[in-house]
Amino acid sequence: MSKIDWNNYAFNGFYDELMAAPGVPHPAAKMLCEYLAQLDARELKEHKQAAEVAIQVMGITFTVYSEGSMIDRAWPFDIVPRIIPLPEWQRTEAGLKQRVQALNLFINDLYHDQKIVKDGVLPAEVLAQSQNFRPQCVGINPPHQIWAHICGSDLVRDNDGTLYVLEDNLRVPSGVSYMLENRNVTKRILPELFATGRIQPVDDYCSQLYDMLASMSPRPGDDPQIVVMTPGIYNSAYFEHSYLAQQMGVELVEGTDLLVGDDDCVYMRMVDGLKQVDVIYRRIDDLFLDPEAFNPDSTLGVAGLMRAWRKGKVALVNAPGAGVADDKVVYAFVPEIIKYYLDQEPLLPNVPSYLCMRDDDRRYVLDNLDKMVVKPANESGGYGMLVGLHSTRAEQKKFAELIKADPRNYMAQPTLSLSTTPTLCDGVVESRHVDLRPFILSGEQTYVTTGGLTRVALTKGSLVVNSSQGGGSKDTWIMDIDTPETGAATGQQSQSQSQSGKGA
Repeated sequence: MSKIDWNNYAFNGFYDELMAAPGVPHPAAKMLCEYLAQLDARELKEHKQAAEVAIQVMGITFTVYSEGSMIDRAWPFDIVPRIIPLPEWQRTEAGLKQRVQALNLFINDLYHDQKIVKDGVLPAEVLAQSQNFRPQCVGINPPHQIWAHICGSDLVRDNDGTLYVLEDNLRVPSGVSYMLENRNVTKRILPELFATGRIQPVDDYCSQLYDMLASMSPRPGDDPQIVVMTPGIYNSAYFEHSYLAQQMGVELVEGTDLLVGDDDCVYMRMVDGLKQVDVIYRRIDDLFLDPEAFNPDSTLGVAGLMRAWRKGKVALVNAPGAGVADDKVVYAFVPEIIKYYLDQEPLLPNVPSYLCMRDDDRRYVLDNLDKMVVKPANESGGYGMLVGLHSTRAEQKKFAELIKADPRNYMAQPTLSLSTTPTLCDGVVESRHVDLRPFILSGEQTYVTTGGLTRVALTKGSLVVNSSQGGGSKDTWIMDIDTPETGAATGQQSQSQSQSGKGA
């Protein structure tokens, strides 16, 4: 491991989140870059080791599914934060609120009058062939007409510095616990930088989540019964399920812990009897929620749950059926969806997209597979897609056949020059590609996390940031550069404080 010299940092032709030019950080990153540059190799190594120890002690893990087995791994974390200036984030936040508001209106319309289809804005075939449209949800009116209470929208920055929305995750978006734990780890190893007052806090998410869930309760009162419903310990996101339940002070339950009574209310089995449940934050896919309404073989859900929800006896978050907007083909229509429901221009742009169900788009995609990223409509986690620049002729031929066989199921985008940020790799700071997943809560009010989960492609040159495919993450700092510094940062202070655990 060597001392960081920003003059030798290689950009490799991409927009960088920290550095404007060799040796010249962006204004918001100046404090961090100056601090890191004064650390010698020993101190840098100690910071990295302190982070690894903290992750082990705090038990931050995720599960990788590999060849039929499950591997529990320590969370891959990089100690160099990603920085976004506060004014830019305020504009981004406004764009995310606008986007989620329109998507909730869209989902509600699809389960009621379907005006957007009748008016020809959304082609009828897109809805007709949607894998995530749930006929069981037609006519249901959830509180505040909110379907996607929790949304994780993935943002990427291109070479010109523009921040694009890459996709929206409205079914059971995950990752927010890692955002929160990234901050906890970073506070342990860089405590003095937080004393400046410039780094915006993220620690109110769980209280905001609790308040949003409570606002959905069908029973008036100050103490609604809220539960987090998990598929169980073998789910890859189980760490997050248990973390959020613990942080909110609510019960973590599985389907077998709940039942629907003759009064169509949901009850939780307790040692001293049954207790009525008001709000279920479910982390189970629609099709496994209720064997009466969906998959009859599901052992993860609760028989009668949809009946209880339809009758307004319990709130389900996110609402079943919200995934109809979590479709990469529907994604291409979001700018039109915003204009249709809100009569506004989108504040955040989409990545230019080609829909293979359109003849001209399909021909273009098939002629340029080596340059495109091709995605199936409903896969997630980076699976099932073709990254043209890194694909073989055989893979391109296979995708051409898939597209021709089912054009509605595929869309394509040009390969973006994803922005990079300095990342500590094998003792050397090198540029690595990143994306960002902020989380938006929709209830009586709308709340956006301050920043989000920055995911980083740890493999050199890779654009795949998913942790399940070898990616890692880092803390995201929204920096207010107008706030005067209130503390000094020295390598010696960091060394002593990180060893003692102060500032956590």
